Amino acid sequence: MQFFKVKTVEETLNLIHHHVHPIGIVEHQLISDAFDRILAEDVIAAENVPNFRRSTVDGYAVKAADTYGSSESMPGYLNVVSEIKMGEEVTTKLMPGEAIQIPTGGMLPDHADSVIMIEHCEDISGLLNTYKSVAPGENVVGIGEDITEGSKLLTKGTHLRPQEIGALGSLGIESVNVYKKIKVGYLSSGDEIIPYETKNPQIGQVRDINGLTIGGMVKEWGYDFVYGGIVPDDFETFKNRALELSQQVDCLILSGGSSVGAKDYTTEVIQSLGDPGVYVHGISIKPGKPTILSQAAAKPIIGLPGHPASAMIIFKLFGQVILERLSGEVSNEVPTRMTAKIKKNIPSSPGRSDYIRVKLVKDNNEWWAEPILGKSGLLKTLVQSDGIVEIPSKNEGVTIGESVQVILLR
Repeated sequence: MQFFKVKTVEETLNLIHHHVHPIGIVEHQLISDAFDRILAEDVIAAENVPNFRRSTVDGYAVKAADTYGSSESMPGYLNVVSEIKMGEEVTTKLMPGEAIQIPTGGMLPDHADSVIMIEHCEDISGLLNTYKSVAPGENVVGIGEDITEGSKLLTKGTHLRPQEIGALGSLGIESVNVYKKIKVGYLSSGDEIIPYETKNPQIGQVRDINGLTIGGMVKEWGYDFVYGGIVPDDFETFKNRALELSQQVDCLILSGGSSVGAKDYTTEVIQSLGDPGVYVHGISIKPGKPTILSQAAAKPIIGLPGHPASAMIIFKLFGQVILERLSGEVSNEVPTRMTAKIKKNIPSSPGRSDYIRVKLVKDNNEWWAEPILGKSGLLKTLVQSDGIVEIPSKNEGVTIGESVQVILLR
């Protein structure tokens, strides 16, 4: 345990910054198969979207000035001269006092500067009664208003979600360069650990829950997961299995056993996997103090606490940052958060960052964070939680009604 020197949360994140860097291997991918991938290049728009002025509503293309003063009690009157069809180029020019029927997405004729919604007018035998004034540009998307030719549509490092894929498709882009998809390996250790599907475990045996929870989080974040199984508290066996699995993946996660000897083995095994080795052994945090972070060349090694709840919180706070950096994703490295008011007084020890599980409750149009109390190793406290609240190391707790940041757990 000679490596055990506790780091603060801030020190740990800074060390992750220093040690973990993108793999940088680039692949060419059809955009139809690029969901959840990380963009390896900036994308510059080669055209305007839309490339013609289009209506955002069903209604009538008009000159806004022709509708001024229109109301329910004093309608305006315009002559309906034609109808625009979807997908057709419009060559008609709108003249003063005229209106042209137009569908949502239809092309505006020249000289028309707005569209009056169908709900705000009435076509009576070719005479359009307008019951509302519209402003220039109302209900119209201009040329390049969505995407401007020559602008940067997407930045290198962007995580491609459905909306980004759609934006690429709107420009006719068929394929993009993306970073290689990260593969994460997981290995449990401990004589007491047994497969989760084991029926009627013996007294003292513990089902391998972490393989499910950590694996689920890895997949949820868009990475591939390799479950390496369970190894006993034997140094050579543990070391050989860890080395074998590490050679198949880009990041290795180890979950240690519960005995002191097993913890020693975990540290020694991690240190043996390569230089520069362990750079964090212990974080001033509750839960999850006995966390180990290491680097074997360009490969991160994460030693998680054995308790499932602690392992999940640590992996959310630090594992996600490591995987994002490794994958090349540009991130502010702050988990998705929301503001809520705390429902109870929660004391905390100065000098240690505490993470409190909370359930979000809406009361009188305000969000409240209700602490889920229980021992730190209990998985059910996470099942009942919507997020976690950080009490920074400099604070002595939070008081009822105080606004707090909730890190959402989805």
